[in-house]
Parts: sequence; structure tokens; C-alpha cells
Amino acid sequence: MCKKFMVNLVVCFFFLFSFSVFAQPPGGPRPPKPEEQLKMATEKINKELKLNVSQQQKVKAAYGDFFKEMDKMHQKNQPPPDGPPPPPTEAEKAARKKLAASRDTKVKAALTVAQFKKYQELEKTMRPPKREGPPPGKPQ
Repeated sequence: MCKKFMVNLVVCFFFLFSFSVFAQPPGGPRPPKPEEQLKMATEKINKELKLNVSQQQKVKAAYGDFFKEMDKMHQKNQPPPDGPPPPPTEAEKAARKKLAASRDTKVKAALTVAQFKKYQELEKTMRPPKREGPPPGKPQ
């Protein structure tokens, strides 16, 4: 009786361990697809700024272009299959800033001065959080 219990216990631990190992893809969670990002961003902006139909279309176009270009950059800079992505280079950071500036210029053209001021504050809350400490997978 005790031997059977021990075998069952070992089998249960094996299954629990194997599920926990494969619970998450390597390298951590993946960011949402550009279409999902576009939907989330435009819904939040439309709700907070109370945009009219014309403004909604212009903001959606600006963000659509932005997310497509960001996705192209991510595709080009694929992380190694066995580890976390390398930190972005200065050129990549500059390209991201240029894309964001272009997006914001298009958004500014669609909004009133008061709406754009509110947009600038809102946009800061929509950025992905910065990681603290060493990159994932690196010992501290």
C-alpha cells in the first residue's frame, strides 16, 4: 500500500513539474500583434479624448502605420532561439523615436490643441513598462 502511494506521488510530481516547465514560451510572454495593439490604443484614445469620426480615422491611420513599422523592426531583430533578445542598439532606439515622432506629428494634425495636450499625457501611460534589473535569463 505504501509503495503504491509513493509511486502515485512521484507520478503526480512528474506531471506537475513537466507542466510548469512548458507553461510559458521561452523568452517570456510575447507582445500583442500589431492589429491588437492598434485596437487597444485607438479605443483608449477615442474614449479618453472623445474624438469625432474624422479624428478617429486619422489617429487610427497614424497608429496603424506606427505599429506596422515597429513590427517590421521586431521581425528584423529576432532574438536568438535559446535566449532573451539583446538590448536595442542606439540606431534602433533612434529609429523608434523617429517613428514615434512621426506618429505624434500625424496625431497632432488631427487633434485640437487641448486634445493633443491630453493625448501627450495619455500616450505616456500607454508605453510598455521599462524592465528593471538585468535582462531576463541573465544571472544577477
